[in-house]
Amino acid sequence: MKQMQKTPQADRLQIALFGRRNTGKSSIINALTGQQVALVSEIPGTTTDPVVKAMELGKLGPVLFIDTAGLDDEGTLGELRIAKSRAVLGRTDLILMVIEAEAKISELEEELVQTAKERQIPLIAVINKIDRLSDEQKKSVDSEIRNNVAELKAWFKRKKLPAVAVSALTGEGIERLKDVIIEVRPDSQRPQSLLGGLLEPGKKETAILVCPIDKAAPKGRLILPQVQTIRAALDMRAKAFVVTEKELSSALEGLKAPPSLVITDSQVFNTVASIVPETIPLTSFSIIYARYKGDLWTFVEGAQKIDTLQGGEKILIAEACTHRPIEEDIGRVKIPGLLEKRVGAKLDFSWSVGGDFPENLDEYQLVIHCGGCMISRAAVLQRLRVVKNAGVPVVNYGVCLAYLNGILERVIKPFRISVPD
Repeated sequence: MKQMQKTPQADRLQIALFGRRNTGKSSIINALTGQQVALVSEIPGTTTDPVVKAMELGKLGPVLFIDTAGLDDEGTLGELRIAKSRAVLGRTDLILMVIEAEAKISELEEELVQTAKERQIPLIAVINKIDRLSDEQKKSVDSEIRNNVAELKAWFKRKKLPAVAVSALTGEGIERLKDVIIEVRPDSQRPQSLLGGLLEPGKKETAILVCPIDKAAPKGRLILPQVQTIRAALDMRAKAFVVTEKELSSALEGLKAPPSLVITDSQVFNTVASIVPETIPLTSFSIIYARYKGDLWTFVEGAQKIDTLQGGEKILIAEACTHRPIEEDIGRVKIPGLLEKRVGAKLDFSWSVGGDFPENLDEYQLVIHCGGCMISRAAVLQRLRVVKNAGVPVVNYGVCLAYLNGILERVIKPFRISVPD
């Protein structure tokens, strides 16, 4: 049976639904996806952990809807659920704030609107349960609801926020909501090819990808950045040669003409840089991802902090995925070892893993982030805003290793002369 190709979650536009309990967030997810994805109940607090559903949404393409617990949950468990819901903001590209047609704006909605503004996350207000307006047996209630919906729309208009009235029960307004989601699509998620500006589409250029056999990779498979870069090269009709560092010399000798680009794993920078002539553009998978998922030049600027570090200073290493550290783990062993060798003294390292990322970074002198292949661009940019607000320099694995190996200017040169795609 043919298996459908799926876009990785990290490359999907992440749309999260927030609001009070029992406002119909789960029902809206089901209405938007056309499937019974989320559990629906009249009992407040049915949704506990965030629920995700991947789908294709018209012109927007692949998206990920995230259903969260009510922000007004109660009790000890309720506080934990709220914390999990708020943590979702760290990876959200677009917020759908759901409020009932009969409700008034509360501190919860005001706070969410303010948070979205501070974090620069687009927000759409979804006024749900307008099906109650058509109940012919509740004329007086009907008039009250209509007036309340008008007041809600006016409030959001003053905040310069789009508001869409819907009924998740009947489907009224759902197609309009999809259209508004497409209209409000955040700029941070506009597609950019991994290799845009580095290879010219359709010119049939040649790229050599140096992929050492990584002990951390699943047996028999390549790691995600390597796979996605190979696909990006093929999409641009380039010839992609995949070798380990041991076969690189013979691969270069076997080509009739020099390759347009060599891309290497950061962990073998020195070996590859010594083999590839200066006339051939060279970069790494991690540096490609620094541009694709975050802000390459912010990371380059952060690298300058490395030579000002002093013994005992605190360094945060942020790993966006969870994995079992191996003997030569890049974030646990290699980078800390190279940094302490450069500084000539012991440093105080801390690690954040997966979705955990501290909001308070005042105690750190430097943040070193992984390539970010397993999280969305929005999540990386949110983290960079937190770091920037704290006034702490930040660098990613690839840029850090290039700086420590003395080849940073060489491996970012292709990006200085490339044009945006």
